[in-house]
Amino acid sequence: QVQLVESGGGLVQAGGSLRLSCAASGRIFSRNTMAWYRQAPGKQRELVASISFGGNTNYADSLKGRFTISRENAKNTVYLQMNSLKAEDTAVYYCKYSDYVEGVNYWGKGTLVTVSS
Repeated sequence: QVQLVESGGGLVQAGGSLRLSCAASGRIFSRNTMAWYRQAPGKQRELVASISFGGNTNYADSLKGRFTISRENAKNTVYLQMNSLKAEDTAVYYCKYSDYVEGVNYWGKGTLVTVSS
């Protein structure tokens, strides 16, 4: 089992920045990929960005240049730096841990980001 705890969400004005953190604990292996997803009201959950244990990143095309994903393997923590926030970035942001050898995924409970226009 892997437990994920997100933090850093909150209310921010349009144009502002936030940094989300997700700390993983439990049965963690170095073969994992971690990712951020988000779900806006009335919409499906969508991928924001992902990062492998080795640091390879992948972003949703619409968010490239504004959002940056990073990780500290020694702390089992992944971050999402969000800049130039827009009202449409308002959503619950979820952290996901994937172990492709065991074929399991774990999700955090989410952290709410609200961007006021």
